[in-house]
Amino acid sequence: MQFVDWLWLIHPALAVVVVYPLLGMVLRAARQTRDQRVLKQTFPAAVGKNHADLGTWLTTTVTGIVLFAEVVVITTANPLAEFSGGPGRLFQLFLVLVGSIVAFLALLNVRKLIYRSTFALLCWIGILTLGMQPEVFRRSDNPLDPEFWQSHYWSGIVLTGLMLISLAMRYAIYRNIRWRRLHLSLNIFAALIFVVQGISGPRDLLEIPLSWQKSTIYSCNFDNRTCPQPSDQASPLPQTP
Repeated sequence: MQFVDWLWLIHPALAVVVVYPLLGMVLRAARQTRDQRVLKQTFPAAVGKNHADLGTWLTTTVTGIVLFAEVVVITTANPLAEFSGGPGRLFQLFLVLVGSIVAFLALLNVRKLIYRSTFALLCWIGILTLGMQPEVFRRSDNPLDPEFWQSHYWSGIVLTGLMLISLAMRYAIYRNIRWRRLHLSLNIFAALIFVVQGISGPRDLLEIPLSWQKSTIYSCNFDNRTCPQPSDQASPLPQTP
């Protein structure tokens, strides 16, 4: 493996090592918080705050590794000297990246719902903008195509949006039961998407060749599942008498 291959591996590695363990802790704390509120079961007083804090860490990690993956894919698709669109486009994408990070940091530091929702939306739009670049592989952009619903990319985009929405409504759910119910519904959906991501991610890893293999692998016909015969076939061994 070359350095660029290790860069591509960081995204799934962080998902396995950080995101899914955090998800387990968030779900456990969520169950304890609900049982404490609805069933009046006895848990430590801080269980609700722990759930919210862990949820913030989970959203931060998901957002971070998605942005990291998009940056790696865009900047390693071709040598930077041959970057499509030149320095101008590269600078524009850099501004989108910085804007997404700034919007997320602002989301963490404001409390009013309208501001939190605005910064969450701006961050998600930045993530979507980077993800829609031609260097980023997407199975399909057509919702009528079955491949669209099998896309690791699109389910990841939806999941990130759900996580940002949940983080935006953190303080609202303390005061209004309707927000609390919406928060619960969205995060049940998000948990299902996490399962889908856990399946589609390893599938895509199987399909991504190492950097030195790409020129050969991508010359294949993926529809017919055929590859051209190599031109440098070894000469046959001489026949023994």
